[in-house]
Amino acid sequence: MFGLFKKYKKSTASFGSLITDVHSHILPGIDDGAQDIDDSINLAKRYVSLGFKKVIATPHVMADYFKNTPEKILKSLDVLRNALLKENITLEVEAAAEYYLDETFTKLIENKQILTFGDNYVLFELSYINMPKNLDETINSLLDAGYKPVLAHPERYNYFHAGIENYQRIKEMGCELQLNTISLTGYYGKHVRKAAEELVEERLISFLGSDMHHLKHADALNDAVSLPIMLNLVNSTFIKNQFI
Repeated sequence: MFGLFKKYKKSTASFGSLITDVHSHILPGIDDGAQDIDDSINLAKRYVSLGFKKVIATPHVMADYFKNTPEKILKSLDVLRNALLKENITLEVEAAAEYYLDETFTKLIENKQILTFGDNYVLFELSYINMPKNLDETINSLLDAGYKPVLAHPERYNYFHAGIENYQRIKEMGCELQLNTISLTGYYGKHVRKAAEELVEERLISFLGSDMHHLKHADALNDAVSLPIMLNLVNSTFIKNQFI
């Protein structure tokens, strides 16, 4: 409760060498992230203060909860871009999506109605409870369709924690892995932090993302930037954010 009123102290470290955050819920009013344009502007200011130059907005696309279409997402992107221009905030924003692996995602792949970022990358997430039986099939479908799959926050899926080989197998299939930066702070718990650290040590991560939904995440991101493991990670040769 009291943390809500705590002033954040800007770190002297920066995410500037990453340039781009590839996972963000900054678009106003279309998922469980920024609820209105004021929320979006506040998040944008925090991104700038942390050294980011560019953000890939990745709103949820989920059959039963967030029925976002490319048209709806791009319309929200225009609203945000105009607001940033009006507020004189220098932050480049592009839009893709975070697709939930469900029957809708399968159809979107078949019809090639997917929003991508960078070099045709597609960000997707899984159930936190059970590993989907069609994960391998979905990765192969994305690859066959010419997309480059990126699994969002793999460290948060407890069913993968049994062994690092679970992540290695996915990577070997041709699916990149995107780590939530704040996982390294223990934000989601010690088991998630341990998995995140192992993924970094094994160099299995290709992208870093904030998964920013609200200012509490921004505070955690501010805590993460000065971690020793993060200082090494943002300057590593295997992280691809700066090329997006």
